Parts: sequence; structure tokens; C-alpha cells
Amino acid sequence: MTDDEQGLREPAATAGDTRHDASQNGRKGAHSADRESGDPRSADEKADEPEESAPAGPDDADGADAGKGSRKKKQGSFWKELPILIGVALALAMVIKAFAVQAFYIPSQSMENTLKVGDRVLVNKIVYHTRDIKRGDVVVFNGLDSWDPEVQYSKPSNPVSKVLHAVGSAFGVVPGEKDYIKRVIGVPGDHVACCDAQGRVTVNGHPLEETGYLYTDPVTHEQNKPSDSKFKITVPAGRLWVMGDHREVSYDSRGHLGDPGGGTIPENRVVGRAFVVVWPVTRVKLLSIPKTFGQPGLALANGALPAIPLAMGFAGALPVTLLRRRRCRAGSFLGRRRLRRATE
Repeated sequence: MTDDEQGLREPAATAGDTRHDASQNGRKGAHSADRESGDPRSADEKADEPEESAPAGPDDADGADAGKGSRKKKQGSFWKELPILIGVALALAMVIKAFAVQAFYIPSQSMENTLKVGDRVLVNKIVYHTRDIKRGDVVVFNGLDSWDPEVQYSKPSNPVSKVLHAVGSAFGVVPGEKDYIKRVIGVPGDHVACCDAQGRVTVNGHPLEETGYLYTDPVTHEQNKPSDSKFKITVPAGRLWVMGDHREVSYDSRGHLGDPGGGTIPENRVVGRAFVVVWPVTRVKLLSIPKTFGQPGLALANGALPAIPLAMGFAGALPVTLLRRRRCRAGSFLGRRRLRRATE
């Protein structure tokens, strides 16, 4: 080979030059392809663009339809279960209402300011199975066939209205026709009278200080008198003397003095003790017994009352016991005399 032929030969390409040439050729090919397709963008710009997603196939459509179907099934099952849930809730509420706690609607002004018209109270129906009714308790009782309603209501005319009224009365939404709420002033055996020299109601000779709960006019700030009418009664066994806190408008035991029982109500007609106001929210409060009913004199008199029949029983039994012992002694003496005579 001549020197001229060696000079005409190009030097061998390195690996780096080969890669550079390949990239250049690729770009040139891409540019030529762009020119042929009429797209003015460069290959680099196209490379930076995100790849377009492939169109959804039949499998993806089936998955979406399955998701929609499951949601519809869930919604359908909820509406099917809703009546069952409502029925169970009503059943539980009726059981609680029948045996434990019941809500009552306040229809009149007879217990103001302690209770106002429209208040809802909860009544404990179990408490009097564990203790006796106490003076000062606010009780709900049934006045069926004895007391007239304090507030007159028109009776529902159609069956649907009757059912709704019964349900509303059961849950304390509407007032009951024969349910009354009053404060217990006297329990069996108590001597209740009005009034003493200061115009106060007395129980077993002890005056009640009632200024803490008697109605006070919000405008004039004048408080009701304990009673405008005079009365004196001994509460019979198994009965209660009750009065409203708004004495001027309350139609209570004082208004039934001519009835059997002298205005008292039977203990077995008491539904339960009202212990809390639950509605409206601004008036939520506990209904506690006023301090005046905790006087030692009242408690002493009340505690002595059950002992009176027991003491009378002992007093009557003592002579009978002594008489029997005398007869036994006399009989044994005669028996000994006869035995002596027989042996002689």
C-alpha cells in the first residue's frame, strides 16, 4: 500500500463518536419525518409530552358498572332497614315509657314558675316502688273519673288523628287528657290546714315557708298567697293532699273539698315523680324537694304516725295477755288441789 493511499484513509471512529453520530442521525431522521408529516414541533418537544392513555376497554367498563351496582345495593339495603330500625326504636321507647321513665307535656299555668306551659318533664315511674311518696315531691297522677281537665281540648275526630294524639301523648309531645301535675303537701295521716296568723299553710302544726317556689308575677313582682281559701283536713290513709305552685289559678285539692276523700287523691293513681325539665333547653333543671319540707318537726310527726297503730295494738294486746296468764294460773291451782284430794 502506498503512502498516498494511507493518507486518503480516514481514521477509525471511536465508540463515543459512534454514539454521537447515531444520535445525530436519529435527530436528522426525526426532523425529516416531522417535515414529511407536517408537524412543526421538534422530536425533543414531542418526547417531553406525556403519553396519551389508552382508551378504556370492556373490562374497565365492567368494573365501573360493578362499583355503581354495589353503591345502589347499599342504598337499597339502607332504605329497607330504616323501617325496621324505626320500629325497634319505637318498641324500646314504649317499653321504657311503660316501666321506667315517661315524658310529659305541661299544658297549664298551675305550676308556674316551677313549670311553665310548654315545658317537657321526665317522670320517674320506678322511684315509688323503692320509697314512699314524700312531701314536696312534684308528682304526675291520673285524674280519670275524679278531676276535670284543667285545660279543655277538642278530641280528635278521625282515627288517624286519634293514633297520632295517642303517640304524641305517650312521648310527651301533646298533653294527656287526664294527667295532672302538682306538688305533694300532705301524706297519709298529716293534718294540713290554712292558714296560721301569718297566712301560711301548716302541716302537723308546722308552717311551710313557700316563698322559694310560689308564683311571683314578673311585672308587679307580687307573690301568690299560700291560699285564698281556708281549709283543714286530715289526709286519709292511702291518699295525698296536692297543690299547685301558682295558687291563684291552680285547681287542686282545695277545689275538690266536697268530693269523696275531701279533695285528696289516691296514692295508687300517681304515675311517678317529675324529676327534671328537659325542654326547652334554656329551662333544663332538676326538680328537687324544697328545704321547708325537711323541717325536723315534719319528719318527727311523719315518723311517729306509723308507730301509733302499733302502739294501740300493743295496748289492746296487753290486757288479753294478762287475762290469759291469770286463767292459766287459776287452772293449774285447781288441778293441784284436786290432785291432793285424790291422794288423801
